[in-house]
Amino acid sequence: MILAAGRGERMRPLTDRTPKPLLAVGGKPLIVWHIERLVRAGVRDIVINHAWLGEQIEAALGDGQAFGASIVYSREHSALETAGGIAQALPLLGDDAFLVVNADVFTDFDFATLADLALGAALAHLVLIDNPAHHPRGDFALVEGKVTDDSANRLTFSGIGVYRPALFAGIPPGGRAQLAPLLREAMRGGRVTGRHYRGRWTDVGTAERLAELDAVVRREAPHG
Repeated sequence: MILAAGRGERMRPLTDRTPKPLLAVGGKPLIVWHIERLVRAGVRDIVINHAWLGEQIEAALGDGQAFGASIVYSREHSALETAGGIAQALPLLGDDAFLVVNADVFTDFDFATLADLALGAALAHLVLIDNPAHHPRGDFALVEGKVTDDSANRLTFSGIGVYRPALFAGIPPGGRAQLAPLLREAMRGGRVTGRHYRGRWTDVGTAERLAELDAVVRREAPHG
């Protein structure tokens, strides 16, 4: 699942007429980078939720065939927050664990490493990254493969994770709910695992970071 329902308030006026997932990096919409990486990793069945200007996302991506994927959409009248959006999409996601990525991050993470992940008794598996300058305090700690809410040695949640449907069982369809409280409750039971990823990752949360990333990706693009 790709989470694409956010309004992108911090990126206005860019997002007044264009949904954030369709903003371009290196000449390609952010969300297309994800779709192409997922397909290369063997993940072809993709659910995308949307709210703000969602019709533009559907028009740009269609049913996914152009990317070698099969895309279906979970439409929200107004954004339901992360956990609420996932809970609403559960009928499209099936009964098994599923991979989720935020549309507004840019990364070279290899999704194939999560495609066949065995969660065991865990309800979630999170990809954590070094704390970026704009989020120095981090989110969670990683101790011997378990994610905890300890205050020491925190890392930042990348927006990439694998979840069991049971994690969202208490959220009614259409209900608004944040993900962090659900994760912290599962952490208290030792049911969240994780890994530390040290590769490329950018939270494209401001127009400035978008411009900086676009310039870097364009410089790295092959010429000729």
